[in-house]
Amino acid sequence: MSSGSDQHTEFPELLPEQNPPTNYGKFVISMLKRMSKDAPGEQVIDQTKLRRCISLSSSFLLSDTCMDPDHGVNSWFMGFSRLIDVIVALHVRSELDIETMNAASKACSECWSVAGAWKGLEQCREGVKKVAGKLKKLLDENGRTYRGERVYAP
Repeated sequence: MSSGSDQHTEFPELLPEQNPPTNYGKFVISMLKRMSKDAPGEQVIDQTKLRRCISLSSSFLLSDTCMDPDHGVNSWFMGFSRLIDVIVALHVRSELDIETMNAASKACSECWSVAGAWKGLEQCREGVKKVAGKLKKLLDENGRTYRGERVYAP
């Protein structure tokens, strides 16, 4: 606050191209390219980076939908579902770490909470249900563990 002055700092108005909306789908594709390590004959995913991307899902849920009301739900869901598809692929290859499974479960819980707490995002809960259903199929028969280890549950 200035000393006794009523001057307001004016911020210049940004043009849309100067402040593009976030897009989780594009972000995920970009990050998947960066986190993939090509080994002879196969591709290896850096699960630490994968977990970081997953942990951003609830933030992107808000930013995508707020900055692009017409397409934000779709861009967010595209990114989130792609990450879950990578997790399923890691499971099929018997490479999925329990930490990654926990990160995905926590992300579903956070996105569910955000979608329920913000007006207009209720429809995003359907997307969370879809990806959570894919994860649930990977759990052990008891529905609470993954390969014998407890999975994050809210």
